[in-house]
Amino acid sequence: MRHARLVKGLRLKDLADLANCSESMISKIENNKSSPSLNTLHRIAKALDTSVAELLQDRSTVGQVVQRKGERQIISEAGGDGGSAETEVMIPFGLSSMLQAFVVRLEPGRGSGGNLQHEGEEVGYVKSGQLLLTVAGISYHLNEGDSFFFASSSPHSFVNPGASTTEIIWVNTPPSL
Repeated sequence: MRHARLVKGLRLKDLADLANCSESMISKIENNKSSPSLNTLHRIAKALDTSVAELLQDRSTVGQVVQRKGERQIISEAGGDGGSAETEVMIPFGLSSMLQAFVVRLEPGRGSGGNLQHEGEEVGYVKSGQLLLTVAGISYHLNEGDSFFFASSSPHSFVNPGASTTEIIWVNTPPSL
C-alpha cells in the first residue's frame, strides 16, 4: 500500500482524506500494526485507483501449490456488537487466476452489510451454521450441507441469522474483491 501511495505522489494525509479515514490508520496499516476492515480496504483501493486484490497480493506464494492450515491470509472485520466476520483467502491475491475462493466465518448477526452486485458467478457450500442469502429480492434460508449458485450481477446479500458461527466455502469467478 505504501508503494502505491508513493507512486501516486500522495502523503499519508492525502490518502487518509481521499479514503475517509485517519492519517494514523493509514500509517498503522502501512506498518502492519492494524488490520483494516474490508470496507476500509475498498475505500483505500478506490482512492489509490487500484483493487483490494492488488493491495493484498502476496508475491511469496507464486508457484505454491499447497497452503497449510495457518498459512493462508485472513481478513478480519470486527463488528460494533462484538461479533466478527472473517474471510480466509484460499487462492492468494495477485495470482492470475480465474477463480477467487474463501472460507467465510460469520458470527451471529454478521453479513455483507447490504446488497452487493458485480460481474461473474458465485457458488458456495455451508459447512456449518445457518445462512440467510438474498438474491434478486428472494431470501433463502440455508443450513449445514446446503449449497448455492447465482449470477453475481443479481443484487445479493447475506447474513448469519443463527446463534452460532456460520462457516461457508465461497467461490467467485472472475475474482471480484
